[in-house]
Amino acid sequence: MPCSLRVGLTGGIGSGKSEVARQFARLGAAVIDTDRIARELVEPGRTALAEIVTSIGADLLDTEGRLDRSRLRQRIFADPGCRRQLEAILHPRIRARALQLAELADAPYCVLVIPLLVETGEDYRLDRILLIDCPEDIQRQRIRARDRLSDTEVDAILAAQATRAQRQAVADDTVVNDKQLQALESEITRLHRRYLELAGQHHSHL
Repeated sequence: MPCSLRVGLTGGIGSGKSEVARQFARLGAAVIDTDRIARELVEPGRTALAEIVTSIGADLLDTEGRLDRSRLRQRIFADPGCRRQLEAILHPRIRARALQLAELADAPYCVLVIPLLVETGEDYRLDRILLIDCPEDIQRQRIRARDRLSDTEVDAILAAQATRAQRQAVADDTVVNDKQLQALESEITRLHRRYLELAGQHHSHL
């Protein structure tokens, strides 16, 4: 059965979006990860990578001709204009591919993982927005533990993203991920049942 309900999953860095996406996938939802699409778009030989090199600089490539993500991250946080150039190149392509995959999804509902949904304002034709939220102190702990970044780097990342309040303002559903994994699993199972119900209702009106 074609996907009849689109859920946009968003949240700040370190909020737990990847784990939530894995849980939805295990429950049978079609999961479309825009970060994965972005990585595919900048593989060697892709036109998006060529545009990035032309617009931002060939020094962003490593010795094998691949995009040096660490160097790119440093560049875009130091130069907002550079970040806007990158977004102009990637975001339309990411959105187009995500929508294509959503059209092809064979599941009652699909979850589109869009970390920068609020920041970009892109129209993904969503039926609901699910926010994975967590207090900033927990967010910072997770970022430092996972990515081994300095406090200055963490500050720069958080400053470039939407605030909790901005995300909360657009969310239809919110999961506060500040407890043990079991609690998160329980919340996702509850939402899965709800989305199946909504997908059935949506499908009956198509």
